Amino acid sequence: MSFLPGLVLARRYHDEVVAPILRGRLPALRYAAGLLDGGSEVLGLDTARSTDHDWGPRLQLFVGPADVAAIPRIRAALDSDLPAEFLGWPTRFAGDGRLGVADAAGTRHGVTVDESAAWWRRRLGFDPMAGVGTADWLASPTQRLAEVTGGEVFHDGLDGALTARRAAMRWYPPDVWRYVLAAVWTRIAQAEHLPGRCAEVGDEVGSRVVTGGIARDVLRLGLLLHRRWPPYDKWLGTTFGRLPGAAPAVAALAEATGPGDWTRRQAGLVEALETMARWTDDTALAAPVRARAGPFHRRPFLVLGAERVAAALRAAVTDPALRDRPLLGAVDQYVHSVDVLSDASRARRVADGLFRGAVTDRW
Repeated sequence: MSFLPGLVLARRYHDEVVAPILRGRLPALRYAAGLLDGGSEVLGLDTARSTDHDWGPRLQLFVGPADVAAIPRIRAALDSDLPAEFLGWPTRFAGDGRLGVADAAGTRHGVTVDESAAWWRRRLGFDPMAGVGTADWLASPTQRLAEVTGGEVFHDGLDGALTARRAAMRWYPPDVWRYVLAAVWTRIAQAEHLPGRCAEVGDEVGSRVVTGGIARDVLRLGLLLHRRWPPYDKWLGTTFGRLPGAAPAVAALAEATGPGDWTRRQAGLVEALETMARWTDDTALAAPVRARAGPFHRRPFLVLGAERVAAALRAAVTDPALRDRPLLGAVDQYVHSVDVLSDASRARRVADGLFRGAVTDRW
């Protein structure tokens, strides 16, 4: 079978197979359909390698509250009428994982059916149609936001509700954006002097580890500055590299994380951070800082002084609740556990717990 991008496969599967089944078996059904539940194909990053698991003919169907009772009939119609294969790909799946492996002997197909609001509450912990508050934004990992705003909508027969929900999650409100950016710059400020210090005492491994952590923050920061949701680590460098004007920063980060000694590591980090500072000024979200690297106190290490950029962004925040909150940022800026970030209820409990602590205890 020749490779076909998953979004193309899913759209054709809907248009040529699923939609005709629904028109024939439930002609009055109002539904929406799309692919926005995760996977490399949702971000347009799938390749032939992606087809070995959790990949194949699949999509999501959504119905409104009035048709919840019809969901068992919809599932039964799909179970009985979906073909064994589509464009050479088995439509059933077997094995472990979110879907498993496309397998003609499998027992599960890849078309899910859900009430729309319930699906969004499971996916994000809230329904965007009810409004999106600051706590909602800060409890939402950017990988999930990339998924639900990426992918494609193939049909929106629910008065545009699926499209409207996606539009509501397109990007942060300005103050939340400032706050999240300030949190990234704060993380960088806390670590940017450490690669040189580690190397100074002969800890090359430690120096490289710290540098790698800063480089990850730079990648996420660059995407946020360009209004792109940072994906999880597998695709972080790929998506950053596609940003306009990213090539010099990519080269600088390659130097910083490459095999050179700590002085080359420092030079790469400084160049990348100065680029991020210019990009931050270009957003006009805060007064320009025009930050350039200089010595870290009297030590022989060059740093940007990232706390200056964080301070400028924080000073521009007008929402008192955000202005007074510790610069922790969104949940995936301080949590790196897949088991937390992939579960909306867990991520929400962590974020809400910290938020309540900030309000009542002032930290």
